[in-house]
Amino acid sequence: MIDVNKLQFSCKNFGGQFPGIRLIATAAVHGDETCGTKAILRLMQELDSGTFAIQRGSVTFVPVTNPLAYAKGERTGERNLNRNLFPNADPQDFEDRVANWLCPLLAQHDVLLDLHSFNAASEPFVMVGPRNNDGPLEPFKHEQQERALAKRLGVRRFVDGWLRTYGDGVQRRMSGSSELQTVLRYGMGTTEYMRSVGGYALTLECGQHDDPQAPEVAYRAILNTLAFLGMIDAPGPEPVAPEQMEALSMVAVYDKQHADDTFSRNWSSFDPVKQGEEIGRRADGTPVLAEFDGRILFPDAAAEANSEWYYLTRPNPSF
Repeated sequence: MIDVNKLQFSCKNFGGQFPGIRLIATAAVHGDETCGTKAILRLMQELDSGTFAIQRGSVTFVPVTNPLAYAKGERTGERNLNRNLFPNADPQDFEDRVANWLCPLLAQHDVLLDLHSFNAASEPFVMVGPRNNDGPLEPFKHEQQERALAKRLGVRRFVDGWLRTYGDGVQRRMSGSSELQTVLRYGMGTTEYMRSVGGYALTLECGQHDDPQAPEVAYRAILNTLAFLGMIDAPGPEPVAPEQMEALSMVAVYDKQHADDTFSRNWSSFDPVKQGEEIGRRADGTPVLAEFDGRILFPDAAAEANSEWYYLTRPNPSF
């Protein structure tokens, strides 16, 4: 039995002698996603031993962002930390208390690299934020810097459009409810919060949870970030070649309407789908067909009724 009252939050900061970017790298936002934790602990040891040195700016490492979920070895402690991430004057659960520690910490930095992994075997990818805009959903002004960094993390696949697409699904489900803005907040996680306080941020999905290469992907991404931002004495990494890139935009979310809705096959993120291809069947037998050519993302066979079931993406040639 885990004694929640004995859990504490921990980070470590390394500062250079000269001004520069304030970077924060987080891992284990979800407790069963430990590749980032392994990579961060490795980097901290190397910085302590002098293998590398922060010369400009500072980096803060958070190897275990959600200690309850990490202690359980599960995705969540009491709820998903990467949703509805805001300071809360009246915390109701453990993740609210994490947020009350984490959000002010994020706000002290300029850039966030959040390290994750995923269930099904697939290729690592990075999720990026919106185009520059002053709209009400996710105003942003660091598109150029964020996407330049994304292209240097060491992966070739890029996905945007999360909050916009999630918000479309919320509005469809709520259809005028006074709770709309409250529910939209549920789509706010670490990177969205970082952008809301003036920074920029990337979520790097480093590979399958147990893939032995996933910690190496995370480690290389941190080093590339430190080098690209001029924080260590190392050559800046080259961007991924345009012909190797695959950029995708999330454009539609599809809900599981009934608990007995089922997929027609075991889908994995980025599986290609053709217009008219059967994705699944509703509880009454009605087929669910792909509305356009694209790739499926975040298919969740265990989703509950009236919640997101899967997303579809389209190529984004303007990335």
